[in-house]
Amino acid sequence: MKKLRSVRQRALQSKDAIELLSDKWRIVVLHVLTPRPLRASELQRAIHLVSPKMLTQTLRGLERDGLIERRIFTVVPARVEYKLSRMGESVIPLLRELCHWAKAHVAERDFARNRFDANNRNLSHLQRRTLVAAGDGR
Repeated sequence: MKKLRSVRQRALQSKDAIELLSDKWRIVVLHVLTPRPLRASELQRAIHLVSPKMLTQTLRGLERDGLIERRIFTVVPARVEYKLSRMGESVIPLLRELCHWAKAHVAERDFARNRFDANNRNLSHLQRRTLVAAGDGR
């Protein structure tokens, strides 16, 4: 029973880590904020593929989870900047390592994907032939 609890605890810890970083744009935003604080418009220009609505949702989520901080300047017009929090800064080295790991394994990943896709194409072709031979050629 104790071993099961240990496995469950490790799984929950993994889930926590994945939830903090799993959103499609979170890691990108964290990397873009690494050098310095930026305004939302600067982030939008840097990550032009993300919609303004999705960027706003991502920023709110990162702020809620404590990975970034939002600073409002009381000037006219109002100015808002986003910057990494201490917790956000602490995850950057881990993300860099993950990126290096992914880059080092691109060829292996591509090989595995190609093999998988080829096997599935062959399997689908065989399944169709089997259905036709059985008289169920939809």
